Amino acid sequence: MVLKYEESPAGCMEKACEILASGRLVILPTDTIYGISGIAPASAPLIYKCKGREEGKPFLRLIPFPEHYKLYTRDVIRPEILGLWPGPFTFILRGLTGGTISLRCPKDQWLRKLVENTGAPVFSTSVNFSGQPALQRIEDIIGSFESKVALIIDKGNCPDPEPSTIVDLTGSTPVILRQGAGIFPETLLG
Repeated sequence: MVLKYEESPAGCMEKACEILASGRLVILPTDTIYGISGIAPASAPLIYKCKGREEGKPFLRLIPFPEHYKLYTRDVIRPEILGLWPGPFTFILRGLTGGTISLRCPKDQWLRKLVENTGAPVFSTSVNFSGQPALQRIEDIIGSFESKVALIIDKGNCPDPEPSTIVDLTGSTPVILRQGAGIFPETLLG
């Protein structure tokens, strides 16, 4: 099913929340690129299958408010770094139960409200088949993935075709792992 965002943002949100709560996948527009999304962590097997991606490779989790990062880590994000959220940054932190976790608080208010309404973090991963570039045109997304997910929210082509910038915050200084749409201030790297 494809719903056009411009026709009813509220209707799109209601349907997307309903589908996510039922354990199915949705393709959502973000402030960077479209993402295949599901409730974390339960939807991981479905996303791996949908993308043809090897299991074990993690997905980032969308959170509705910057301070919600504290629900998933004991790490403390410095205020000047936390101030980059909401925005196009994915921060890697140490998880509560070991390993690492990738979190992002997107700039798009509609998307943050959707994540808040689900009551759980939402996985997001680029819309592509494993090893292929991320799809940016909505026609390509619909053509390739409509039969693989329960819902696609059509908000047109990606306004900013770059994914988020990934910054590892697990060490003593931040490390940029992938440069994307967000410009991480050099003054915060040292």
